[in-house]
This record gives sequence, structure tokens and C-alpha cells, in this order.
Amino acid sequence: MARIPVGCEPVVGSLNTPKKKDYKVTNRLQEGKRPIYAVVFNFIDSRFYNVFATVGGNRVTVYRCLEGGTIAVLQSYIDEDKEESFYTVTWACDIDRTPFIVAGGSNGVIRVIDAANEKLHKSYVGHGDSINEIKTQSLKPSLIVSACKDESVRLWNVHTGICILIFAGAGGHRNEVLSVDFHPSDINRIASCGMDNTIKIWSMKEFWTYVEKSFTWTDLPSKFPTKYVQFPIFIASVHTNYVDCTRWLGDFVLSKSVDNEIVLWEPIMREQSPCEGSVDILQKYPVPDCDIWFIKFSCDFHYYAAAAGNREGRIYVWELQSCPPVLIAKLSHPYSKSPIRQTAMSFDGSTILACCEDGTIWRWDMVSS
Repeated sequence: MARIPVGCEPVVGSLNTPKKKDYKVTNRLQEGKRPIYAVVFNFIDSRFYNVFATVGGNRVTVYRCLEGGTIAVLQSYIDEDKEESFYTVTWACDIDRTPFIVAGGSNGVIRVIDAANEKLHKSYVGHGDSINEIKTQSLKPSLIVSACKDESVRLWNVHTGICILIFAGAGGHRNEVLSVDFHPSDINRIASCGMDNTIKIWSMKEFWTYVEKSFTWTDLPSKFPTKYVQFPIFIASVHTNYVDCTRWLGDFVLSKSVDNEIVLWEPIMREQSPCEGSVDILQKYPVPDCDIWFIKFSCDFHYYAAAAGNREGRIYVWELQSCPPVLIAKLSHPYSKSPIRQTAMSFDGSTILACCEDGTIWRWDMVSS
């Protein structure tokens, strides 16, 4: 179990740093009365960089950000299960580049929606409980990974519908898995975190032949030899409470708990001793009033900045490429008082979206100096 070395003091960002950039509210949509838990831009296909999807209740909605703050509704999908409550959404694509929207939530079923033809493509059953997050492998966007309340993480191929790997077992999570992320350049590596207060790093390297086999499999998906990955290559105890969001920043990791901060840290692994190693905490980015779980931050495409909402409806935007951390902006509005469940930053960071507990979507745009 990795521990924080004594005496390695991280650099903590100041909330009193003068603002570097100005944003203003350009739109506010009331999507419905049910909470909107996720919002995400499409970074998979350059044709759709200004297109985003949201999930709330049993609905998946696709929008496009237009100039002047306008938000256009493109399409909407209503799940057949009226009791479904989607918690997460991601963009993916088939091997022919057909855009997919992948959503999951309380009923544990992954829905893959063909956005080009506006219809349900496939449904994946396998998880035993609520799905808390789904992420796409940007290097191979037909691969997705899902984090679940059943304490497992699963790797899927949306082209064939195959569950390739299940990350769970002896060395797996001991409570709900709340967040998961693919490494941006190491295609074999993922990070997961959850209610057991840990972040685990997993490797698919020795199972990569199964990933390749999943693209050419012609038999029923249920007959595929799905493999269990029982032991992560690294376990980190960076937080003392639920860890509900984790993202790679190169080979470093950004993780957020319910302790009002995002932490940037480096996993220092011992090649000969799997799971063992140490953690070097580099920087901390305070996010006040962020002490309820299931609040996820987002980054722009190049990871220049991160935006995190809080339970009071405010957003803190931090520069990630500076030391000490620089607070780019504190965003607030008199009518934004509901918890922000997730933010989404546009490709260049000029637009920030926030989806809220009260069913609203807020659009903030950078003001040109």
C-alpha cells in the first residue's frame, strides 16, 4: 500500500490569486426536474468538438454550442426503463468512425446509442449494480471502461459488444468504484478510484491479446473468454475519504475526494514489487464547499486547466501547468445555487458547461480581453 512520505509537503494553491481570465454566463437551460449527473464534450471526432451530451433521469440529450451563447438541441434518447437514472455518459465510435453515445446508470445496463442514425445500437449487461462512470480510450475509441457499484471495473469493445476484461477480485476495490480513466498515451494503463478511499492503477499489458481478439471475434459475445485482472500494479492512499473523480495528467494523477480539494500526485512504482511503491504529492487545488460525493471535475483537451463545481453552484477553474497552482477564475451567479455534479470544458477551454442537481445546464464563455 503506497503511503505519503513524511516531509514531502505539496504546494497548495491560493484562492486569493487574482483572476487571469474572465468568464460570463451566456446561457442557462432547464432540461427537466430530475438531476443532471453528467455532461461531456465530444473530443473523439474533430467534426463534433462543439457537440456535447448530458444525462438526467432516463434521458440522454445531445446539444451543439453555437456562437453567442446559443445551445441547439440536436437529438434526445429516452430509455425504455422509466425508472432508469443515468449517472454517466461518454462519446465513443465504431471502427468505421460512426459516433456513439454510451450511457450507464442505476440499472447497471450500458446503453450504446448510434448518434448518426439516432437509435439504440446495443445494450451491454454484465455489471451487478449502478454504473458510476464510463470513459473512452482516446487512442482506440471503440474501447470503453466502466466503473460500478459492484466493486468492479470492466473493459468493453463497443464494436463487437464484448466484455474483454474485469478488473476485480483479490486486489480489487472493496467498495463502490466511482471513477475511472484511461492513461492518455500508455494504452495498457487505467486508473480507478472509489468509496474504499483508494486509487488503483491497473495494467492490461499481459492481456492485450484478448483486446485484439475482441475486434475479430465472430461468435456470440457471451462466449468470449473474458479474463479477470485481480491485482492492480499500484495502490495509492492519497485521501482519507471517498475518492469520486480521477484523471491522468501525463504520468501524474489528479484525484478528488470529498475533502474540498483536487490533488496532483506522482505514483512511484517498484518494478519488482507489484502494488508496492510510494506517492509523491506535488500540488493541491482547493475547491471550497465540495464536501458531498459525486462531484466530478473536467479538463480541456490539452489539460491546461481543470474546472470543478461545488455544492453551492460555484465553479473553480485552476491552471494545471503552473507551480504554484494559479486560480484562473471563480465563477458564480446569483441564480446558480444547486450542486454542480459535473463540468465540461470545451476543446480550448473557452467554454465551460455545468450540469446541476436541479436539472439545469449553465454555459460560461470566456470574455475576450
